[in-house]
Amino acid sequence: MKRALKRLLGEVPLTAETYWWLRQRGQPVVGFRLEQLTPLLPRWVVQAQQAASDASPGKRVFVFATLHYWLASTTALSLALAGLGHRVTLGYLPYRDWQRRYDRFDLRRADAYARWVLRPMRSVVRLQSLLGRRAATLPRALAEAVRQVAVYDVQYTRQVERVDENDPLFRLRLQRNTAAAGALLAEWLQHHPDVVIIPNGMILEFGAALQTARFLNIPVTTYEFGEQRERVWLDRNRSVMLQDTTALWQAVRHQPLTEEQEERIRALFAARRGGKLWANFARRWQNAPSAGGEQARAALNLDPRRPVFLLATNVLGDSLVLGREIFTPSLAEWVRQTVRYFSRHPEAQLVVRIHPGEQRTEGTSLAEVVRPEMGPNIRLVPADSPLNTYDLIEIADAGLVFTTTVGLEMAMSGLPVVVAGRTHYRQRGFTFDPETLDDYFRILDALIADPARHRPDEARVRLAWKYAYHFFFDYPRPYPWHHVYRGEDFQRWSIADSLARDDFRATFEAFVGHPLPWETPSAASAHN
Repeated sequence: MKRALKRLLGEVPLTAETYWWLRQRGQPVVGFRLEQLTPLLPRWVVQAQQAASDASPGKRVFVFATLHYWLASTTALSLALAGLGHRVTLGYLPYRDWQRRYDRFDLRRADAYARWVLRPMRSVVRLQSLLGRRAATLPRALAEAVRQVAVYDVQYTRQVERVDENDPLFRLRLQRNTAAAGALLAEWLQHHPDVVIIPNGMILEFGAALQTARFLNIPVTTYEFGEQRERVWLDRNRSVMLQDTTALWQAVRHQPLTEEQEERIRALFAARRGGKLWANFARRWQNAPSAGGEQARAALNLDPRRPVFLLATNVLGDSLVLGREIFTPSLAEWVRQTVRYFSRHPEAQLVVRIHPGEQRTEGTSLAEVVRPEMGPNIRLVPADSPLNTYDLIEIADAGLVFTTTVGLEMAMSGLPVVVAGRTHYRQRGFTFDPETLDDYFRILDALIADPARHRPDEARVRLAWKYAYHFFFDYPRPYPWHHVYRGEDFQRWSIADSLARDDFRATFEAFVGHPLPWETPSAASAHN
């Protein structure tokens, strides 16, 4: 009866808002929490107003967020852009979770809470809840694009590749994404922004927002965070999760690294190999420090007379895997085809290193794909194995990858590397990049026949090191508030302090279309 009453009251105007105001004013609802912002916003708003008073009028910017933690992150960004003189709208949906179905009564209470917390911003940022926005009907092409986002959502959430469209999660994600796209379509047709800013852009309502902006030909910037504190990834008119480094690489490929740059990338590589934290990188890359290649060979009982191929997997459903297939329909099928191939080739040995990140997921492990196909010349290293991946690289004769960054590091170590997915370092001059399954098998045949002959020469190895430097140190742009560490970063970086830093200001302006350091103004305009 309580649920039925909530559903009924959820459709009656002002009931949920009145209930929240009288019974819960100032309190989070159903886990939708923004308390980090409450003590900061009054001071931040004053700082944004002061900065804006000296700024020239800028662009009409629409920043989109859903999920309470992303709303907190985009609030800081919105105020910084307003401080630079841009006319900013922060549009949001008051969801706490992307997998749970909420009563409209609860959503309206969460929306009332969000409006109460964000109310100090109204003098500098236009706030637009999309919960009550009348939605436009999606044209067929946009509806199909939004449906694909729902497929990605299920793959991402369940860590699977096959999606049952009768799955309640798929139906929920399709409904939520469609509603978000319809609300944004109506909003942007009425108030046409100069640029839209969206986190991620691949999955959830963020993916639906990107597809809607692209449908309307509105310039859009997507962004996401990697391993480094005070850094952010940016891209234009596509999901940043694709990590397209083409323009960057074209600009820097022929510039030699300085001695200082070489020392920096070598120090990072040493830290990754040793399982240590380094500089502003916030995680370790290995479960254990290096113990040496020969110990790894002995632990896996590998034959020193036969070549060793190291296959490093990704995590199924990860945002850096979705939509990256080239010559197999899925990551799992590429792994399956590879294991079957080596089962027919006992003259070589295959070591399959399952991604350590699987320890933090609940979906299908790629180990389940490998085990049924394994011949006696194949070794499986599970996600929780204490073996250091870099010790495996030391004894390998060649590397096989889908999109994992381990492939780049294998190339830096002087191995021939075969790339099977659309990763950022594919076709950069130091990997084998097959376009068909037959091409892939022909490359494997050649590597098995004579792996030493196909090792990259010194120039290609140096090219891999150069690329790694620019990917790790230039591609991520300076930015004050890392999403994962936003609580600490909010305390460290105020709006005023962030706008006082030239490198942060340059990134803020890049959000609205100003050129990145490796772009010409004309190239940036083409994107925006």
